[in-house]
Amino acid sequence: MIMNKIITISRQYGSGGREVGKKLAEHFEIPFYDNEIISSAAKESGFSEIAFQRAEEKATNSFLYSIAMGMSAYGNMDMGFSTMSVDDQLFLAETKVIRRFAQQGACIIVGRCADYILKDTPNVINLFILANIESRIKRAIEIYGLEKPKAEENILKFDKRRSNYYSFHTGKKWGDLTNYDLSIRSDLGGIEHTVETIIKYIQA
Repeated sequence: MIMNKIITISRQYGSGGREVGKKLAEHFEIPFYDNEIISSAAKESGFSEIAFQRAEEKATNSFLYSIAMGMSAYGNMDMGFSTMSVDDQLFLAETKVIRRFAQQGACIIVGRCADYILKDTPNVINLFILANIESRIKRAIEIYGLEKPKAEENILKFDKRRSNYYSFHTGKKWGDLTNYDLSIRSDLGGIEHTVETIIKYIQA
């Protein structure tokens, strides 16, 4: 079943947002982009994939991330690309890839501020997948094979990283429900029910 919408998915760690995205892509028979964004951006920019991954990891500490990003250069259209920090260049490379994927047609794009990057693009539906902490810990243990203390640590670390990364690049608050068209708790009915609910929402 093919549709003509571009769906962006922001998600809490352990909420199953990536799995939801993959199932939606299979249902609608459209491309699914997550790590593919980094791969494409690396090939086009000349930076390594590791550089992109490390840029995202820096966001765990918002203050250090702001310093690393070189705030004085970011967003100044009068400055050339070469005057931007490396992290700025990495983000712009990802932005270019995300916009190109969207221009190619219907697709699912996970994370990386895609909802903000595509805010002026028509036919975009922005989703936020969340869940209570207990179910996220359980999922991290069952799916990722983590011990409970590590699962709890990762939930805090990755959510903070995503929040800082999103806030810095967009000036908006990650997880603010007003940024999304639909926010849904995956723990209430499970992944399959979440997917079915989103499909009905899109079709409506």
